[in-house]
Amino acid sequence: MRAALACYDIFGSDADADADTAPPAVEATTRQVEHAWLAYQHAHYPQLLRMLPDLLTAARRRHAADPVSGALPLVQVHRAASQVLVKLDETDLAWLAADRAMTVASTTGDPLLAATAAVPLGQTLRAVGQGRLAMSTTIAAAHRLIPAGPTDPAGPTDPAGPTDRTDPADDGPPGRLSVYGTLLLQAALAAAECDDAAAVRELTRQAGDVADQIGDGHDHRWTGFGPAAVELTRAVAAGDLGEAEEAVRRHAALVRRPGWRGLPAEHRAAYLVDVARAALQSGDLVTAGRSLVDADRVASAEVRLRPSVRTVVAEAVRCAPSAAGVAGLAATLGLTR
Repeated sequence: MRAALACYDIFGSDADADADTAPPAVEATTRQVEHAWLAYQHAHYPQLLRMLPDLLTAARRRHAADPVSGALPLVQVHRAASQVLVKLDETDLAWLAADRAMTVASTTGDPLLAATAAVPLGQTLRAVGQGRLAMSTTIAAAHRLIPAGPTDPAGPTDPAGPTDRTDPADDGPPGRLSVYGTLLLQAALAAAECDDAAAVRELTRQAGDVADQIGDGHDHRWTGFGPAAVELTRAVAAGDLGEAEEAVRRHAALVRRPGWRGLPAEHRAAYLVDVARAALQSGDLVTAGRSLVDADRVASAEVRLRPSVRTVVAEAVRCAPSAAGVAGLAATLGLTR
């Protein structure tokens, strides 16, 4: 991945390397991007990392041949790269990938594409401890996408309600609202890391209003946005604000919602780790252990490959060494003697 991201096209596009090789068709590139996103959402991170270098090259060549049709696939490839690299604590590479996505999107004049690219940028800024910048960046991107808010009659609301479309290239009302809402949730998480509880409440309120228009069970532009995602963010934000018991309480209600199981496996597993962290803070060792074991069951790579998660597992087994599930998980990870 480092070598692939270090490839600069200022000395000639990748397509120029072999004049006899035509750039890949946009349909083929789009299918590969969809495959990559499915791998990410199922937490198949090793598979995704094997795919990404060649996919980055193919997407760059497609974009060089046709900047219009090639912009969305290239942005989405860099977005997937940035998000998986954040999980592996490769934040320098994640920031580079997010920056590349923003650079491509900015050349199109498409506010939806720019907003889509701002999602991984916000995640990366939070990962490197730049919470205030992450907050301002994601809020600005959301407001550029829908300046007057989602209820503006001239805006992207859909009087017919949400549809069943899950096309990641959906430029219609559900896609715009989903990206808008996702940016608000990213801003809320950044606000929580900055101990700004008032901003968290307002941003999640706005996101909740948008989510009610979308409903659960959709995945427009690979966001997984909906009411369940909003409640998940409220729980995580509560933990980040030091309200650990509130986070655990919200978690107990969230997992009973119909939309919970409709979230991508990666999203649920990452959230369960956050719940385990909050439960440890509140002294609820049973919930902490159960959440980690459930996270490993939902998406084992989320637990076994992320350095930060290994720290949470080690803390859980230290606090509750008799918990069989956690002890077994820690032994699998090589965290016990």
